[in-house]
Amino acid sequence: MRLWRKLASPDPAAASNAAAGARYGSPQERLKGDAQETARQRLVIASALFAMVFVAVGLRMSWVSLLRDSAEPTQRMAARGGTIQSERGDIVDRNGIVLATSVPVMSAFVNPRLLLEPQDAARKIVSALPDLKYDELREKLEGDQTFVWVKRGLSPREYDRVNRLGIPGLDFQAEERRIYPQGTAAAHVIGYASVDNVGLAGVERYFDQQLQSGEIVQLAIDLRLQRMVEREIVHAVQKFSAIGATAIVMDVTNGEVIAMASLPTYDPNSAKTITNEALFNRATLGVYEQGSTFKIFNTAMALDTGKVTLASVFDATSPIHIDRFTINDDHPQRRPLTVPELFKYSSNIASAKMAVAMGIETQRAFFDKIGFLKPLTTQLTELAAPLYPRHWMTINAMTIAFGHGMSVTPLHLATGSAAVVNGGMLYAPSLVKRAPGSDPGKRIIQAKTSVMMRQLLRLNVQEGTGTKAEFPGYEVGGKTGTAEKPSRGGYRQKALISSFVGMFPMNDPKFLIVVSLDEPKGIAETGGYATGGMVSAPSVKTIIGDIVSLYGILPGDLKEGLPPIEIASTPVPPAAAPPQFVPASARHHGPQEQRKAVVVRPGPNQTAAAPATGAGRVAAE
Repeated sequence: MRLWRKLASPDPAAASNAAAGARYGSPQERLKGDAQETARQRLVIASALFAMVFVAVGLRMSWVSLLRDSAEPTQRMAARGGTIQSERGDIVDRNGIVLATSVPVMSAFVNPRLLLEPQDAARKIVSALPDLKYDELREKLEGDQTFVWVKRGLSPREYDRVNRLGIPGLDFQAEERRIYPQGTAAAHVIGYASVDNVGLAGVERYFDQQLQSGEIVQLAIDLRLQRMVEREIVHAVQKFSAIGATAIVMDVTNGEVIAMASLPTYDPNSAKTITNEALFNRATLGVYEQGSTFKIFNTAMALDTGKVTLASVFDATSPIHIDRFTINDDHPQRRPLTVPELFKYSSNIASAKMAVAMGIETQRAFFDKIGFLKPLTTQLTELAAPLYPRHWMTINAMTIAFGHGMSVTPLHLATGSAAVVNGGMLYAPSLVKRAPGSDPGKRIIQAKTSVMMRQLLRLNVQEGTGTKAEFPGYEVGGKTGTAEKPSRGGYRQKALISSFVGMFPMNDPKFLIVVSLDEPKGIAETGGYATGGMVSAPSVKTIIGDIVSLYGILPGDLKEGLPPIEIASTPVPPAAAPPQFVPASARHHGPQEQRKAVVVRPGPNQTAAAPATGAGRVAAE
């Protein structure tokens, strides 16, 4: 009985041990169970960590794909060359048309140390990218470097071909490539950027920092008109066998440049093929003597002083002889001329005498006031400084009066001419679209002087040297200019810069157009002449027609016309003229100084009023 109780009532400690043994088995089994439990806990922790990582990656991807477009300014960050760069902003025209933008591309690179057979790798890569040279690539791949670019900015097709090669050590990097959807259009204004998206020319260079920050730059250029202007000067260059050309269209009311072209030009999408000649912007870097277009400024200067009126008379009966040089006229009238006649016949003799009457200091101060003694301020880095006499003497004043002895860019010419006709306000030229009133301008002449100049410019197109620019119904005004190109102290005969600056409508000016051809050749249609009135004025007329059509300007949209200029029906007789004026001061300067300032060869289509003396005679259209 005691035995049964003993068996029925076991010891509690023993019972507990027995239960534990039943649950965990032997000591070896219990150790194994502990290890499994530890592993399970570690897996749980690792899974939690991986889940956190995936959540973080998912959130980051959501931000990149969904939220970054709303960030201001928009930025897409990518590591390049150890620095952080943002997506480059677009350049657009005044209507929002994209002129320059950035697109994502893949670039191929190699770690030569990981290549098993460099020669075989080079052969395969060249087969996929035929524009590469095998010998050059093989030399790179056999080097001891750890990073070598194979080609940057691959097209999708090139990327696919290279990726299929499966070469160890060949890899790809995502980058951005600058593209120019409009090709050569406005190339000299837009410029171009390097493969690393750094601006190297034009607006790309001037606004490089803003563009790198993702800002959009809106130009004043109207792409539609830009293409029309480029088409016209290409036609003119071909027709007259010129070596180059430039054209500018400006809004005279605020200084905006709405078209600017230069030939030869280039395609910014093919930066490696750009030559220095093509890169040269004739509109802002070409410093030229502008010929008789300078009579615009000489006449405006004189009228603005009040000492000269439209009725004033200057004797152009005989050429002006200075030592061994002669100032002559292309269209000699051999009589005294009123100011309107001076302008109509583009008289060098009368213009020179007008300048002398005003005085050296007055002339220099005026050209300084209109900005012709310093580089212009605009949104380009390619800007040239004018050339003018260091010591401004009487002889300089006489030749500058008709556009010789001082050289400026075509953009200077456009900017100064716009101020003369818009009421007398000088605006800095702007390649960027301006907000209304952002540039208050600077007054250079009185409003009444501007009205008189508009009358003279209109007269010149109606009856003078600019008749080929006339566009019926639109009150066109303008001035011709033809100058021989300097060469080693003299001038190259028949190597001309032939220009025309036109404006319309002259009753309320809005548009100004400059067209200049470099070394045009006369043809049968022009009677063999290659002057500004013959070769450049017709292009201005064509561009005026383009503007009228593009903007839907009707003749009825114009304000009432300017009052006509009163010109005496009977010319002033020579007997009423003052004696021939040759200032004594001009005779006291040495020949060397005169050679620097005076044209020493006759003009291209001159009719001599008197035999030339010495080395030649001063001439300009």
